[in-house]
Amino acid sequence: MKITILSHSDTTGGAAVVTLRLLNALRQAGIDARMLVMHKGSDNPNVEQVGPRWRAKACFLRERAGIFMRNSFSRSKLFKVSTANCGLTLSHHPLVKDADVVILGWVNQGLISLREISRIKAPVAWVMHDMWCLTGICHHAGACRGYYYSCGNCPMLHRGQATEQDGGSCTDLSWSTRARKEALYASKHITFVAISHWLAERCKKSSLLASETVRVIPNAFPVEDFHISPRKSRAEMGLPATGKLIAMGAARLDDPIKGLDLAIEALNQLADSGCAAVFFGNLKNPHALDALQIPYVNLGPIDDPERIREIYAHCCAVLSSSHYETLPTTLIEGMAAGCVPVTFGQGGQADIVEHLDTGYIALYPDSTDLAAGLRFALSGEIPPERLRLSVEDKFGAKAVAQQYIDLANKMLADRQKA
Repeated sequence: MKITILSHSDTTGGAAVVTLRLLNALRQAGIDARMLVMHKGSDNPNVEQVGPRWRAKACFLRERAGIFMRNSFSRSKLFKVSTANCGLTLSHHPLVKDADVVILGWVNQGLISLREISRIKAPVAWVMHDMWCLTGICHHAGACRGYYYSCGNCPMLHRGQATEQDGGSCTDLSWSTRARKEALYASKHITFVAISHWLAERCKKSSLLASETVRVIPNAFPVEDFHISPRKSRAEMGLPATGKLIAMGAARLDDPIKGLDLAIEALNQLADSGCAAVFFGNLKNPHALDALQIPYVNLGPIDDPERIREIYAHCCAVLSSSHYETLPTTLIEGMAAGCVPVTFGQGGQADIVEHLDTGYIALYPDSTDLAAGLRFALSGEIPPERLRLSVEDKFGAKAVAQQYIDLANKMLADRQKA
């Protein structure tokens, strides 16, 4: 069986990382799997970058320019939405044409358009790493319930005012993009894969996906690559010399959705505990951590997986204070290295953490309860081996790959019956 995976990148961002892991898991299971990306960062021979970078950049800029103009020339939330109105011509690419099944990962920001997806001849499975497939244009709807109805009057756009009560009445960019998605879903059967039960529940409420086929398959995770005991010293890793360590990582730490302010409030309540914090990821605001009252180190963005694994091995807890997360990878990574996860339950965290058994799910958005969770994590009540085994049972690469293979076989069988 030949499977081709499309993804914006293979290394940049959480969705890219887990998609590359899926590629490797499928190949380990004996599947001829390949990956097409707009931006290649790994040296994996089974990942191919599509076309020259200038062409990909042109698609990206064209989409962003369209959003910018339709957003009253405001940069506010410019990268919180996508339209997929343009992209690369991938349906004719040999890896797509010859594939038995095509899997779409995170394909926004100019990789492929909705129209081009309709031209793919092979059965398509679309892995949802956020809410974009079930909304008009946003990747995370927040408190808005416009996607229950037909979107429009989008709060992500300048002057948009959709609320939990109204479904939007203005025919703005969210409304027109939703209409194009509706046309695509009606004309081409797509099997949607939600990476958490929380996301699957959102699909049931969406006017776009309520009647579509949605499967729940978690992200594949290479638990065998992680280790509980550190292999290097704290000095070698640039970590605080003393105290129990709490890790927090993200592609961009001060992205508003990550709730960094809540994390700082919680960490400051541990000023008497002797702990220290370890951050890794981009910071748009260089002063974002200035209010922190406990010792900390900010390691910046890290592209080396082995370095990230070693950081987790030195830590006792992994913290996520996000307002919404589909399936937070950092919690799984930390658990595989024996870190106790502490998080809010605003998303797929319940698929990862069993409260007080394999971690702590705090009341949202209570930073005091989040601090209580951190104290619980630092107490050492949960054995690291239990955390690692939980990850292996739920997210082991072999088990997840088999679920995708079973799904692909079913899609092919359904195609033959049609």
